[in-house]
Amino acid sequence: MSETASQYEVPAAPSAPAVEPSVAPVVAARGRGLAPLALLLALAGVAGAGWAVWQLRGLQVQTEQQQLRLVETQAQAQNLSQRAQNLTAQLGQLPSPDDLAERQRLLASVQGDQQRLSVRLDNVLNASRQDWRLAEAEHLLRLASLRLSALQEVNGAKALVQTADDILREQDDPAAFAARAQLAKSLEALRGLQQPDRTGLFLQLGALRAQVAQLNPQTPAFADNGGVLASLAAEGDGSSRWAQWLEQLSHYFRIDFSAAQDIRPLLAGQSLAQVRLSLTLALEQAQWGALNGNSGVYQQALQQARDVLNDQFNQDNPDVQSLRNRLAELLTQPVSVSMPDLTDSMAALQAYVQLRESGSPAAADSAAPALEESSR
Repeated sequence: MSETASQYEVPAAPSAPAVEPSVAPVVAARGRGLAPLALLLALAGVAGAGWAVWQLRGLQVQTEQQQLRLVETQAQAQNLSQRAQNLTAQLGQLPSPDDLAERQRLLASVQGDQQRLSVRLDNVLNASRQDWRLAEAEHLLRLASLRLSALQEVNGAKALVQTADDILREQDDPAAFAARAQLAKSLEALRGLQQPDRTGLFLQLGALRAQVAQLNPQTPAFADNGGVLASLAAEGDGSSRWAQWLEQLSHYFRIDFSAAQDIRPLLAGQSLAQVRLSLTLALEQAQWGALNGNSGVYQQALQQARDVLNDQFNQDNPDVQSLRNRLAELLTQPVSVSMPDLTDSMAALQAYVQLRESGSPAAADSAAPALEESSR
């Protein structure tokens, strides 16, 4: 064993040659140049690893978004599938083409019947409306005749007749010519009349009544004409006392031997109140006649008031003269006019309505004479 080991004994390594002092600085310089390179390689490795991590994170986010889109797509697909099932069920409930064709035929038939009924209804309503309008025109003529006969109101009656003529004009019927001609005559007759101002006369008479309540008789005054009493009053110291007595006595009685007309007694107290009441009643009666268009009552009442003024008051009184002049002016004012008769217009309109309602040749022949007579 020892021999074998000795045989295989490794020879000793040769000793390294001695390094020369000039080679050591070169090795140290090379070591300092490799350190920055290693640092750069390390930084590059770290950057690569970070970039790889960032790419991996982006891939994970995209994967999650794709999963969410996949879920939404699946939900939409389920919704579309549900809608398709509903549409399939509805299509299954729809009628067959033969049924649709039958229903369309029935619908066209119903629409045709509806159109015919609508036309008939329009004709009936149009005829009824025209009949109503004609009845309205006849009623307006009656009202106009009543206003003329009862109230003597010209303007209101003229407006009513004009409205009736407008209704006939809307009919646009040649058969209404005779009725419209008669209405035109009535309108011209009404336009020629002048409406009396009854309200104004009533107010004027009311103002005169207020003046009558303040009407007083003119008190006579003693006038010194140089008589015996004047000479007595001039003598002595009692001249002023005589003058006062004479002035007071002149209010109670008066003696005039050369009077040219009758001397009326002075009105005072109850007599004056009775005369005023008589005048007031006469003016009230005249007011009633003015409002009602009764010219006879109106003129008679004013004449009665004038007679009371002439008989009971002194004509030299300015208030009496003014009141008498106003009564004379009011006597000339008209309170009534001769109203036209609307009977012919009413007859012509009724004949036209009868002709329109009948619509037969026999009725037309029977109504023609009435229309011709009314047009004359």
